[in-house]
Formats: sequence, C-alpha cells, structure tokens
Amino acid sequence: MSDEAVQGDGVAEFEDVATPGLDERSEAEVQRDEYLDALQRLQADFENYRKRVARSSEESASRAASDVVAKLLPVIDAFDLARDHFTGLDSEEARALDQTRGLLLDALAKEGLERIDAVGVAFDPQIHDAVAHVAGEHDDGDQVIDEVLRAGYRWKGAVLRPAMVRVMG
Repeated sequence: MSDEAVQGDGVAEFEDVATPGLDERSEAEVQRDEYLDALQRLQADFENYRKRVARSSEESASRAASDVVAKLLPVIDAFDLARDHFTGLDSEEARALDQTRGLLLDALAKEGLERIDAVGVAFDPQIHDAVAHVAGEHDDGDQVIDEVLRAGYRWKGAVLRPAMVRVMG
C-alpha cells in the first residue's frame, strides 16, 4: 500500500485505478446493445411497414373489384327485367337468357356478391331504400317490405346498393 492509501482513521481508500481492458469492453457492450436495439426496432418497423403495404394492397384490390361489380349491377337488372318479360314463355331464348343470368350471378356470388332478400322482412334503412308506402292490413307500427322494385346487393358483407322497395305498414 502506498502512503495515500492509509488515512488517519485506519480506513484504507484506494485510488480509482481503471483497468484498461474493462472500460473498453463495457463500452463495446453498451455500443453492441445500442446497435442490437436499433436493429430490432428497424426490423419491427419494417415488419409493420410490410403488413401495412399488404393490407393497403388488399383494400385496393377489394375496392377495385367492388367498383367493377357495381358497374355490372345494371346488367344484372337488365337480365332481371328480361326474365320478367319472358315469364311464362317456354322458348329457347328465355332458357338461354335465364342460364346466362344464372352463370353471371353464380360467378359473382363465388367472389362475394349476395342479393338482399327483402319481401316480407322488416324495413331496415341500412339495406332498403323505401320509394313507396302503402297502408297495411295490420297497422301495428311495423313496416314490412311489400314489394321489391329493384334488387339490392351486398359485396363481401358491405351494402353495395340498397334494395329499392315498397313498404307496407
């Protein structure tokens, strides 16, 4: 021990003598931990970015498909009107028209199009557009769909076009 190490009260105090390898190693460990933390954050940010881009791409594709189907609804309406016109006629044209309509609706149904069934159900302004009202036999306050004037459709659960209906009640 040196003279500096022994004090008057007998308590030994040692100078802070740095071990050269220890500080460099702990600094390297701290720097390593900082780099590792930065890398983990970067990986998490990239994973979040990848998920966000995938979700955005799916939404864009779904929106584009929905737009195409919305443009096909007048074609389906024309098939419905033609079918109503040919009701009761037993002709090759009527059967061909009905088959073509069925093929189109089946293909669109497989992709997520569903017709809103309305006759006899309670009026729901979320899926029905009431354009006429008639008094009902039992006017108990409930409004029930009496007739569908134009079919409504959902695309993958969301209302694409509300059903145009006549309400009774």
